[in-house]
Amino acid sequence: MEYSADLKAFNQLFADYQGRFIRFANMYVRDIAVAEDFTIEALMQYWENRQSLKADSNIPAYILTIIKRKCLNYLQHIQVREDVGEQLKNHAEWELNTRISTLEACNPEELFTAEAQEIVNKTLASLPKQTRRIFIMSRYENKSHKEIAEALNMTTKGVEYHIAQALKKLHANLKDYIPLLAFLTYLN
Repeated sequence: MEYSADLKAFNQLFADYQGRFIRFANMYVRDIAVAEDFTIEALMQYWENRQSLKADSNIPAYILTIIKRKCLNYLQHIQVREDVGEQLKNHAEWELNTRISTLEACNPEELFTAEAQEIVNKTLASLPKQTRRIFIMSRYENKSHKEIAEALNMTTKGVEYHIAQALKKLHANLKDYIPLLAFLTYLN
């Protein structure tokens, strides 16, 4: 008998307050389906816990408190998700701006010139001492073949041979840079 009376009272509570509870929840969550779910869940929670409530409990206030808590949890979850989304967006924006500014600051001519110079230095270091010395005198000290031949007590043909050997080795090691260096030289 008592169960039947409880069920009748619950059905009356449901009929009297369901619309108000849904409107209350929807005012905050702004999703009618979510508001309806929270209302039904709160009513079910009340039904399951009705025996533990005091006889003079304000049942609609109890249910509204449950709905309020569900709405708060829902909105806080959305806020956390949006905060994380905003942080991810900010990081992606920062990363993109960094790539843009790095690319804008990049000077390919300097980059390739530095790399090419490093290859030239390593190539020269790998040459036999006499060939390296002759090449440096020719290209860096701007000495003629005759001046080099006289300074090193050798023939101009010998000087030409060493320079040809150095150029052959440089050409092989700089093969990837030669078209670019020619292009950059053409631009200047």
